[in-house]
Amino acid sequence: MRVLVPYEAARPKTRLSDMLDSAERESFSRAMLADVVETVAETGAEPTVLATDSVDVEAPVVVDEQPLSAAVNDRLAETTDATAVVMSDLALATPRVLSRFFGASGDLVVAPGRGGGTNALVVRHPRFRVDYHGASYLDHLRVARDVGASVREFDSMRLSTDIDEPDDVVELLLHTDGRTREWLLDAGFEVETREGRVGVRRER
Repeated sequence: MRVLVPYEAARPKTRLSDMLDSAERESFSRAMLADVVETVAETGAEPTVLATDSVDVEAPVVVDEQPLSAAVNDRLAETTDATAVVMSDLALATPRVLSRFFGASGDLVVAPGRGGGTNALVVRHPRFRVDYHGASYLDHLRVARDVGASVREFDSMRLSTDIDEPDDVVELLLHTDGRTREWLLDAGFEVETREGRVGVRRER
């Protein structure tokens, strides 16, 4: 299966600016990208990074400066073969979970993110096109209805957890052991329990 991994090379992860400076956010996002690409490859699928600029990663890179939806839709229009889209910040994903996701039945298999987003898709319907603006999960269900595509929702903590906000980062320390977790540990982050809730703190 062809798997697209979109990556925003310019000013990535701006919502983490309270905990990481711009250079750190770039380095951190590339660690996540490397983990996601490796995880996809371990399923036997073929990852292609769809990036807004050139990036050094162990996979083919297609540079496309268009907005995310347009860039992905151009790739979908190239083929009628099944294509998956896996976001580059799904660093909690494992080969086992992704293999199950890729193998799930349906013209559209969707892994929703928290807050109405779409973290991963498998597209098998030739007329389906993505729409990542706003509540994209609902938009993708609407598009699927409009083109007559069957939909399978894939419920997975590891695919529903994208790393966008400071509170998301603790999940990497708790549930992963890849490059991204090592990056956080090297940067001085550790798990902290605060009034019964778990978060992160940074030892500088």
